[in-house]
Amino acid sequence: MSEIVRCSWCGEDPLYQHYHDNEWGVPCRDDRTLFEFVVLEGAQAGLSWITILRKREHYREAFANFDVQRVAAFDEQDIERLLQNPGIVRNRLKVASTVTNARCFIELQNQFGSFSDYIWGFVDGTPITNRWTSQAQIPASTELSDKISKDMKQRGFKFFGSTICYAHLQATGVVNDHTTACFRHAQC
Repeated sequence: MSEIVRCSWCGEDPLYQHYHDNEWGVPCRDDRTLFEFVVLEGAQAGLSWITILRKREHYREAFANFDVQRVAAFDEQDIERLLQNPGIVRNRLKVASTVTNARCFIELQNQFGSFSDYIWGFVDGTPITNRWTSQAQIPASTELSDKISKDMKQRGFKFFGSTICYAHLQATGVVNDHTTACFRHAQC
């Protein structure tokens, strides 16, 4: 029986491997999931992704199961309540930006029909499949993430710089950055 080859970043942690094997790089067109990753990637800024994965269920509870309409309606009292929640990253700027980003997300939905149509429009609806042979080759950001991040910042998004944007594109399968030896590369 041969060993499963995965991207090296997920290591041996079962939670990380499950995320890698089942979600990361899978093309996503569901606005709720796309919003979830806007929230989680913003929370991750300056932290490790495994930290956020371990807090993911707490984020689901804290942020109304990523219902963008409900999060957009959060007020200052909700932000104060969230800052007392030990299950999430209690950074005022990150928590407040989630509410701001929810409102901006809705604006994009209204303008483009869905956030999915907006984000996938940058790649004409077709995932970019890279052919990296090692983790070291994978960039932290690209011209595409620079362009999207700049556009989203102009629309009012916070905590969505080019590196966070690129992580979002990877997570949601707009970009397939599984290394070529990884069993998920061809599947995604």
